[in-house]
Amino acid sequence: MEITVGADGDVSSGQRVPIIVCVSADALMLERVRRQLDGVGQVVSCEDLVQLRALLFSSPSAPAPAVRPVPPRVEARGLVEWGELVVDRAGHQVTWRGEPLPLTPTERELLVLLIGPPLAVWSYEQLCASALGGADTAALQSTIKRLRRRLRGLPGGPQVHTVRGVGYRLDPPPRRNDR
Repeated sequence: MEITVGADGDVSSGQRVPIIVCVSADALMLERVRRQLDGVGQVVSCEDLVQLRALLFSSPSAPAPAVRPVPPRVEARGLVEWGELVVDRAGHQVTWRGEPLPLTPTERELLVLLIGPPLAVWSYEQLCASALGGADTAALQSTIKRLRRRLRGLPGGPQVHTVRGVGYRLDPPPRRNDR
């Protein structure tokens, strides 16, 4: 994105200045972007897409909306199911077709979020905050990689899909044939 800024700071006249937009809740990532792009242009940072939309599309006279995305609701305790995959949060156990599936506590929490009702696209920031205690996206990517590897061996099981630039999601479970 580029805007034209005059010497007096007026946006309507002057030279073209590139604007670099960094969308991340990770403070280390924002600092890294600022360091690497120092002198290239003005860096504008936002925690999430809601803030970016408010920044780009709000009128100058209206205050930016304080709307934050509402993460899908997941029960604190109990069973969460995706087809034949069952996560018992209270028992700290995951089973596939009745057989235990060994997952770390972080992998299990990430899976609960992804399969929990309703199925939704979870942003990187939501997953980092909810399942990883605020860790950065590199930790999230590593955990997703390990979770994918464990789920890959489940025939007909859930597969974690990347929604580029947004986050991760699962497909709905296969329908059971009632005969």
